[in-house]
Amino acid sequence: MDTKKPLRRVKELQFLSREHHHTLLLSWKIRTGFQKGVDISIIKKYVDWFYNYHIQKHFNMEELHVFPILGNQHELVKKANSEHKRLIKLFTTQVDIEKSLSLLEEELEQHVRFEERILFKEIQEIATDQQLKMIEAIHTEEDFIDNTTNEFWK
Repeated sequence: MDTKKPLRRVKELQFLSREHHHTLLLSWKIRTGFQKGVDISIIKKYVDWFYNYHIQKHFNMEELHVFPILGNQHELVKKANSEHKRLIKLFTTQVDIEKSLSLLEEELEQHVRFEERILFKEIQEIATDQQLKMIEAIHTEEDFIDNTTNEFWK
């Protein structure tokens, strides 16, 4: 039996992995909302909130401080930045919202898996102690506070 060991994340990047966990939950919430037949406007309102309060800050942190460790011309960084742009379009679109949410649910999950399994693994293998300490110093982690105004996923 081939068992995969969980990836060990260096402590300076663990906060990003925790944020990724909440992002994976967002994908699950969208999927659950669709399965339950929740009004699209309710799901979109929650997705907009998540984008404004979590995703924008998360993407900025990665793009400005984490990805440059590999270099902005590295193929994995180019892929991540391209996916960020695509995801931002899906988050912010105001046309064909149901289709955009469906694509967002799928692509967001794939993106998080890519960052966790491939990109961050590569970054933590080459990052210097100084680079990791700089990331740790810049980031002030806050507890995730969810928007429970309308828990459509329950």
